[in-house]
Amino acid sequence: MDLRRGIRPQPQRCRRRNVITSTTIVMICGWLAVSVPGCAHLIDGHGVSMLYDPFHVAGLPVSDGKSGPRENAPAPTGKVKHTDHGDIDTLALLSINDIEEFWAQTYSQYLKGTFTPVEKLVSYDSTDPASPRVCGRRTYHLVNAFFTPRCTLIAWDRGAMLPAGRRYFGDISIPGVLAHEYGHAVQRMAKLVDKKTPGIVYEQQADCFGGVFMRWVAENQSRRFTLSTGEGLDHVLAGLISLRDPVVTPEDRELVDEGHGTALDRVSAFQMGFAGDATTCAGIDMQEIKQRRGDMPMSLQINPTGDLQTGDIAIDEDTLSTLVEVLGKIFSPQRPPRLSFNPAKCPDAETSTPASYCPATNVITVDLPALQKIGTPAQESEEHVLVQGDDTAFSIVMSRYVLAVQHERGLPLDSAMAALRTACLTGVAHRKMAEPLALPSGKSLVLTAGDLDEAVAGLLTNHLVASDVNGVTVPAGFTRITAFRSGVVGTEAQCYLRFP
Repeated sequence: MDLRRGIRPQPQRCRRRNVITSTTIVMICGWLAVSVPGCAHLIDGHGVSMLYDPFHVAGLPVSDGKSGPRENAPAPTGKVKHTDHGDIDTLALLSINDIEEFWAQTYSQYLKGTFTPVEKLVSYDSTDPASPRVCGRRTYHLVNAFFTPRCTLIAWDRGAMLPAGRRYFGDISIPGVLAHEYGHAVQRMAKLVDKKTPGIVYEQQADCFGGVFMRWVAENQSRRFTLSTGEGLDHVLAGLISLRDPVVTPEDRELVDEGHGTALDRVSAFQMGFAGDATTCAGIDMQEIKQRRGDMPMSLQINPTGDLQTGDIAIDEDTLSTLVEVLGKIFSPQRPPRLSFNPAKCPDAETSTPASYCPATNVITVDLPALQKIGTPAQESEEHVLVQGDDTAFSIVMSRYVLAVQHERGLPLDSAMAALRTACLTGVAHRKMAEPLALPSGKSLVLTAGDLDEAVAGLLTNHLVASDVNGVTVPAGFTRITAFRSGVVGTEAQCYLRFP
């Protein structure tokens, strides 16, 4: 967030979630924020259908259970150059076998050209100074997995990258990584990209192809792997978030078009594949990506004082009061809710920490120390959490405000649809806050690059942005993010239509 005119800037969590899909992995030594159960309750009931059904994931029922290799999976076949014949290489080869089988079955239905299996597979150990060169590249300290068209091979780091992914994201992380890399090979076979294609298009298509493959696994069609649509898929999404690009500054703005993408970029491309097919992925180009991004800030800017935006501001009574003023400008309720920092019982709703809305009194109550804690800036590689920052906190307060907006319209607030409607309207608020709004106070609160990453991560860790008036959420992180994303790219009216 960026705060202007009159306010001085200053420099808990819940469930679980996993996969890795890209070049360079963030080396995470623990993943506590996404693995603590019990912080949110799940809503019982039944949903509607397809993408916006609270109890389905893109048409599949929400399920929990084991995600990873089947006990009765066929033995892996093929040769891996420089293998140590260990568990990592065995699981990687099994993954390649499965991905190859998937594309052999489906490629011709959706893509032009001919599917040709990638036969050259190479394993290396990035921690070993004697690690061999791969296609001319030094691999010592190359913590990576990659497809190279020059040598038509897929290579992976068995020493650091894949073991870290397996340790913190589970066995399913390895087919996740390699499905992305195989997606790059498929791009070449179908002639979807060339030397002029922006890097972000390469990566978004590959994330999408990874989603198509994972859908096949989740549908129980794989002979080698299983994937639950609850916890397992949540881990896949969290892995994608952890491998987003860093927040871009004016000096490295080329990352906007040449990097792997923001958290929302990566997750949305994966979701497109999971909910669609390979044709959907083939349609991703720069125009589609720009349309999906809309007017959201993609890099930090120079503010009116001549300084670079910090991206994070103090979470205090002043900034929260400004946030509520901004939300009043966006939604224009006839009876704006009042903001309180004093705990009070609510006769018609449960308390949810760190922020609650009480319909009976039309008051949003904030536990300020708890909100400040949840909004303390932290990164995966430094603090062993999924990314969090000021918008982790602000998005929670936004979600409680939009409950007041719904209450004024006479809508039920204690249902699964209310939880997703709340996420959608919070997404709308984010889009509206991408540009400064004129306020009577003369103050301003504006979304900055990186804020959406924090909000999206919060949908997996604390869940409150996609919860009802009692703080009760819906079971699948995929669906929570889908609802939020529909608001970011849509309108308030569309939220009411999609989530009646």
